[in-house]
Amino acid sequence: MQRLLFLAVVFLSIQAKASFILLPMDETSQKNHLKAYGITFWCIDKSYKASWLLNYRGGSFLLPDADEIRKECQIRGVSFEVLSDDEQQTILNEINSPSQNMEAVLLEKAPKIAVYTPKGKQPWDDAVTLVLTYAEIPFTAIYDSEVLTDQLLLYDWLHLHHEDFTGQYGKFYGAYKNTPWYIEQKKEAETLASSLGYAKVSNEKGAVAKKIRDFVIGGGFMFAMCSATDSFDIALAADGLDICETMFDGDASEANYQSKLNYTSAFAFKDFTLERKPEQYEFSDIDMTSKRRIPMDKDYFTLMEFSAKWDPIPSMLCQNHTQLVKGFMGQTTAYDSNLIKSNVLVMGACELNNEARYIHGQKGKGMFTFYGGHDPEDYQHQVGDAPTVLDLHPNSPGFRLILNNVLFPAAKKKKLKT
Repeated sequence: MQRLLFLAVVFLSIQAKASFILLPMDETSQKNHLKAYGITFWCIDKSYKASWLLNYRGGSFLLPDADEIRKECQIRGVSFEVLSDDEQQTILNEINSPSQNMEAVLLEKAPKIAVYTPKGKQPWDDAVTLVLTYAEIPFTAIYDSEVLTDQLLLYDWLHLHHEDFTGQYGKFYGAYKNTPWYIEQKKEAETLASSLGYAKVSNEKGAVAKKIRDFVIGGGFMFAMCSATDSFDIALAADGLDICETMFDGDASEANYQSKLNYTSAFAFKDFTLERKPEQYEFSDIDMTSKRRIPMDKDYFTLMEFSAKWDPIPSMLCQNHTQLVKGFMGQTTAYDSNLIKSNVLVMGACELNNEARYIHGQKGKGMFTFYGGHDPEDYQHQVGDAPTVLDLHPNSPGFRLILNNVLFPAAKKKKLKT
């Protein structure tokens, strides 16, 4: 009897041994949501098998149990739970149930990440660079020279810094034309364009936009925020047109350029009207910044709910521990819903103002996501403001949306049901 009892205890201990680590992503269990993405990226980069549990406890991550993973979680301050085989199987059975809006997605390959950003920019100048650095997810900074020499082919995922692809220097002319930094940035942009063989910055930026377009069409993933979103689409729609006034490129704009825009070339937007006044800090009527009447304490947007089993892509991109995300402003804060193409998916919106904040679409073999606003934890970012310290916001829902997009290309591709 003692021998049998001993064998039974050994058998049960083997059955109950720790085999998996769960990184919970619900509101109460996770100390650092943002660094949890970094742990998951680190694991798949080291060829560990990982799964993204869509809609299970806020979009949790399931990892194999290994001493170095536990140690990495402890070093980075990421909460984790140790699971036995039986506990893991119970979770997967719940997820696989047809009655549950959940899905387990295998993450199989860490994407190679590029951030399109001017040389010398600090991480806090851009929310994506900031959160990638904080989450310890590796990336390579590239700019016009690299894009125009086809180095985008080396990467799977590209983020566009808050760039102006129209050649109007961010439309900062009205407020900052006499400031040293504006004069210096304009001079640097002109020098770079000339060195790359272009007579005008607008022509050079237009060429860059088309290279990025080709990257997406060829199967790349593109993510953009703030002014990089609408200025990118405007540059594509205005290809071959001079929409810049004299103070930007030395000569007058083309007559009747508004009527000559080719909206079919744009990724996300249609029927927009460009802002002609050079003093106006706005590119077009796509942006809702000047049309907003929402007080700061009521400025929130809602994430849409999708079927995890039938629509895993938007489900991945919307994983969060809350469906209500606080708003934040930028040069391009949000998008007029009436000017979004019908084949573009709205994933986050503020119904109070008929505006979209977070949209996604497909172009050729690739995909793109546009996210309005400058910094999810800096409501109204101004030039020269102090940087956001993410140690104060480790559970930021707004920054989680950025990291969803970073991790999304790692997912094992399934044949879509829709």
